[in-house]
Amino acid sequence: MVAGTGIAGKLPWNDRAGRFAPLKAAALVLVSLPALWLIVKALSGGMGPGQVAIGPRPFNEAIRFLGGWTIYLLLITLAITPARRLFDWSKLIQVRRIFGVSALVYILAHFTLYVIDSRLDLAFVAKEIVLRVYLLIGFTALVGLIVLGVTSTDGMVKRLGAIRWNRLHKLVYVITALGILHYYMQSKIDVTQPVLMTGFFAWLMGYRLMAARGYKEGLVPLLVLSVSAALLTAAAEAAWYGIATGIGAWRPLLANLDFSYSIRPAWWVLAAGLAVTFVSELRKRLKPRSAPQQRRTAAGRA
Repeated sequence: MVAGTGIAGKLPWNDRAGRFAPLKAAALVLVSLPALWLIVKALSGGMGPGQVAIGPRPFNEAIRFLGGWTIYLLLITLAITPARRLFDWSKLIQVRRIFGVSALVYILAHFTLYVIDSRLDLAFVAKEIVLRVYLLIGFTALVGLIVLGVTSTDGMVKRLGAIRWNRLHKLVYVITALGILHYYMQSKIDVTQPVLMTGFFAWLMGYRLMAARGYKEGLVPLLVLSVSAALLTAAAEAAWYGIATGIGAWRPLLANLDFSYSIRPAWWVLAAGLAVTFVSELRKRLKPRSAPQQRRTAAGRA
């Protein structure tokens, strides 16, 4: 049997040739950990740190948890392209589909638990989706992810063609934005997590705009991107609290300068961006130079 043409070539932890791929196996373990953690917490009587799991609506924390991880998995999927370029790690392409499909699995579980929590009353669920804007936004993201999941196979890539397939799968940008907006509207007052997601999403989309203009790496562009994403994160937090609570934008903005209570999301986004910048620059300096580069350097010194 030709390698990769049998069952071995279709197993998710193997590469296309049917050989065991440690990176894919590690990715499968990682995407399974949040679900396993949730199951363990549910079986042990706790659905969240410091919270009582079994109450009048025991599914709420699980629904929120799965929804949050759906967005984080989408952000990780979007991070594959920058990471491949900045860290010179081409094999990361092997795991992009794993993270994308896992996001679909998590959002399906998220929606399924919502239906169960609604006592399997599909008419009620449909009515709520139509009447509640945040549910309509979330359901739109769900449908979009299903479309991307169905068309994620190699067969669909060939059927659609690479150009049309790539255009279709750019919908992931819109889907991620809708998911974050849904999280904002569902969170209402405490929007720390969706603000953090906004910051990471801003960095990832900013990198794509930067790369499209030829700046795929470099100390100054990455520093500018990281600072800009952090400022946008702080602005988004201030704007949301100003609109949703009426307390004004200045108090949330000033909270970014107060470290006595908590570190605001903008600082975490900045720290993550600076860490990526540092590792990328370190990789460039430690990478052995090719023979042509060495000859050019020697010629310049002559």
